[in-house]
Amino acid sequence: MINAPPQILSVGAGAAARQVAYRLRRAEGEGAAKPGVFWLAGFNSVMTSTKVTFLHEWAAKAGRGLTRFDYSGTGLSGGVFGEGTISRWLEESLAVFALTRGPQIVVGSSMGGWIALLLARALADKGRLAGMVLIAPAVDFTQALMWARFSDAVKAEVMAKGFWRRASAYADDPYVISHALIEDGRDNLLFGTAIRSWCPVHILQGMRDDDVPWSHTMTLVEHLASDPVTITLIKDGDHRLSRPEDLARLVAAVEGM
Repeated sequence: MINAPPQILSVGAGAAARQVAYRLRRAEGEGAAKPGVFWLAGFNSVMTSTKVTFLHEWAAKAGRGLTRFDYSGTGLSGGVFGEGTISRWLEESLAVFALTRGPQIVVGSSMGGWIALLLARALADKGRLAGMVLIAPAVDFTQALMWARFSDAVKAEVMAKGFWRRASAYADDPYVISHALIEDGRDNLLFGTAIRSWCPVHILQGMRDDDVPWSHTMTLVEHLASDPVTITLIKDGDHRLSRPEDLARLVAAVEGM
C-alpha cells in the first residue's frame, strides 16, 4: 500500500533522540535483480509528495525496492522542524539508508540533492550507490540561496531572535529558518572543492525555477568533474517539476540508471 502505516526508527541519543517514520518497499520478482530507489525529500517536504508517490507506484508495478522517510520535524516523524539542521537530517538519512539492501539509486529533490551528495561523501565509495538522480539540487542552499540573499533586516532578526519565519509558496504556514540551520549549513558546504558522487548522476532542472536557479545547478556540474553527469534542462519547468511530463522524465532518469 502506498501510504500504509510507517515503521519507526530511533535516531540519535539522549536529548537529540528522535523518532523517524519511514516506509520500505522490498524488491520482488524481476525487480529484485535491479537497484533499489532511495528517496531524499526537499526542505519541509514529506514522503507522500507527488514525485515520490509517483515513484512508489512505478516501483510497485516494476517490482523495484523503494525507501522513503520523513525528516524529523516533518510529516509523521517526531521532533520540531525549527530544530532541524543539515547535519541532523543527514544523520537520519544515513540511518534509514543502512536499512536498505544492495545497490541503491539515490533520488534527491531540492535540499535532498544536497543531502544525497553529503550521503555519498559519508559512504565514501562503498559500492552502495548505483546512480543518483537529482531534481533541482539545492546544494549549499542555506548559504548561497538563503543567507546571501537575505536583507540586512532579515539577517539581524535571525541573529537577534535565533530564527526568521519565511513565507512559502508551497505551504500555508511560513517556514522557520533558524540561526542553527544557517550555522550548521556552513559546516556542510560543498562548493569550493571537488564533489564526488562515486556514481553516474542525472540532474533534472527547470529553467523557470525561482528557488534554485539553473545557473546554480551548472555550478554543481562544474564541481562534479570526476563523475559522469547528465543534465536535462527543462525550459518551461519550475522548481517542483511535478507535472505529468516531469514525472515521466523522473522515472525515465531512474530507469536509465
